[in-house]
Amino acid sequence: MMTTRGLAARLGAVPAPVRGAFYMVMAAFGFSLMNMFIRIAAVELHPFQIAFFRNVFAFLFMLPWLASVGLSGLRTQRIGTHILRSLFGITAMLSWFSAAVLLPLGEAVALNFTVPMFATAGAALFLREAVGVRRWGATVVGFLGVLIVLRPGFAEITPAMALPVVAAVFMAASVLLVKSLSRTEHPATIVFYLNMILTPLSIGPALFVWQWPSWPILAALAALGLFATFSQLFLTRAFSMAEASAIIPFDYARLPFIVIMAYVAFSEVPSIWIWPGAAVIASAAIYIARREAKVARLRAASGAAAESPRAHV
Repeated sequence: MMTTRGLAARLGAVPAPVRGAFYMVMAAFGFSLMNMFIRIAAVELHPFQIAFFRNVFAFLFMLPWLASVGLSGLRTQRIGTHILRSLFGITAMLSWFSAAVLLPLGEAVALNFTVPMFATAGAALFLREAVGVRRWGATVVGFLGVLIVLRPGFAEITPAMALPVVAAVFMAASVLLVKSLSRTEHPATIVFYLNMILTPLSIGPALFVWQWPSWPILAALAALGLFATFSQLFLTRAFSMAEASAIIPFDYARLPFIVIMAYVAFSEVPSIWIWPGAAVIASAAIYIARREAKVARLRAASGAAAESPRAHV
């Protein structure tokens, strides 16, 4: 029987981009399970209260890690970035948990695939990055994919349909900060700070809708926190292993995962329009990610050439 240490050694021998893809798929699977427990807990609780319990249990599940590494594991020079990421995270979380309760899960996940497009728009509008015609074109194509899922004029548009898109906006900002933090911080440190800050942030909204959960729902909330913790760890480790452009495509495994789970658990049959719409959105997002990686490599090569000493004549 292979030991955990032996499995870790074998995984360590795998090239970093492949490991990054593996961690991203595991994160997608874990987030899909997390969404299932959100729906289960919603039988009794409001999404805001579910978000609070998710953060409490996720924080508790991180305490053994803190006990093993000591306070040295919390050393950081970027506490402001951790706080900012948590503020984006709580907004995304409340929006997403509400969407997971109010919408068919497959539809919510498909609309949430707009994260990379909002990241591109945010980089151009707020970070003043130069975004070319190709990337803007891909963003427009991705928006057309959203329209395919929503089918305005052919299907009823509800306010709840805006929730996964709002969540995507703040998830995009959070993803950019995670990528930045992963250059200097340990993945577990990033996740610990997120859960530590989110717990007090989420208690306020939860108090307005508070009611005590039953024991079975409390167990579901504990499972939710467990899967959320491991999924965040897998996600953060994935970003530390490889370029975002190399691993983002594997995040789209969330759609088949959640469609199968929702069908088995809740007999949800997805609309046939989810698949072509999600394919258009995913294709645009993958193109954007690969285009950004190509531009980054060209800039790095140009900078290296400019800094290299001139040859003596």
